[in-house]
Amino acid sequence: MNQDELIRALESKVEKVHTQSLDLSFNELLDMFKDGELDINPDYQRLFRWSQGAQSRFIESLLLEMPVPPIYVVEDENGKYQLIDGLQRFSSYLHLRGELDAPHLNDPIKKGEYLKLQECDIVEDLNDLVFDDFPTALKIRLKRAFVRVEVVRKGSDNKFRYHMFKRLNTGGEALTSQQLRNCTIRMLDSKFIDFVIQLSKNEDFEICTAKISEQQKLGAFDQELVIRFLALKNYKHKFVHDVSDFLTEYTEKVTDPENTEIIFNYPEEEQIFQNTFSILRKCLEDKSFGRSGKQGIQSNFSVYHFEAICVGLQPYLEKIDASNNSHIDLIRAKLIEIKSDAGFISHTTGGGKNSPGPLNSRIRVVVDKLAEVDI
Repeated sequence: MNQDELIRALESKVEKVHTQSLDLSFNELLDMFKDGELDINPDYQRLFRWSQGAQSRFIESLLLEMPVPPIYVVEDENGKYQLIDGLQRFSSYLHLRGELDAPHLNDPIKKGEYLKLQECDIVEDLNDLVFDDFPTALKIRLKRAFVRVEVVRKGSDNKFRYHMFKRLNTGGEALTSQQLRNCTIRMLDSKFIDFVIQLSKNEDFEICTAKISEQQKLGAFDQELVIRFLALKNYKHKFVHDVSDFLTEYTEKVTDPENTEIIFNYPEEEQIFQNTFSILRKCLEDKSFGRSGKQGIQSNFSVYHFEAICVGLQPYLEKIDASNNSHIDLIRAKLIEIKSDAGFISHTTGGGKNSPGPLNSRIRVVVDKLAEVDI
């Protein structure tokens, strides 16, 4: 590509982007939020995690009239704004004013509860105060504190919105890959990620993956497992090394309305998912993905077992009748045998297993062993 072609390629993208810069007070933003003109997607809102001290120090910064980083929003077809960056700061202001609802926190915050300032280290006299304790002059100062709001206008390319959200939210607060996917992918379309969340609530799946930790659940790891199942089943040939990038790429391909590489059949995929975890639940319940130990299958969760067993089961899915006890008994016995197989153990333990070679090897063990079952 020569220089002129490079310039034209960039200009063609810029033409699809319409932005606007506004200076708005936090009180104006609060009014817009209360009136439904400024929305925070629930998946994004659940990423609010600042401590009371961090919230308090931000409010202290506003009172001291320190510069505040911009907030980013996208404009929908109705002219309403959706917050895509600035969640921690804006939520802190909402908490100060008693308008924050954050039930996901370890110490849940309900609407009507007011932030009590703590750990303010520049003006320590602010500590233990709530908004109503402030003198009128300070209340007005907070209400009139301005922030630059960068607006991605309606008519801008959805892919640009998506990539902008993803890049804005990749740094800063440590989000899990799936939390980031849940928020960013909605810039393209919500159908696939809503489907993933729905599947993650399947009872059989929940029981089979019950040994993942509470911290992993808070990070939406159960939803990542659903995508991992779908991606490895349908798109494994594209996996190179980085699982997170691979899952994001697959999610983008399925979600992008302009993509023709992957045709995703929602009813068919749902049925396959249900059949897979119905069988596994009846076989091993919450030990479906546990490692083999001296006393039998351990009460833990191995993502390598998840990958190998879920994908390795697929060639035989139509032959297995989940309501036939003899079928279930045969599959159960074979899965227990697989877990104690020396080759399988070598492909699912230790470092360096997160690459195509070990992945294909552990899946192949499951496929070959299940082929021995006479159903």
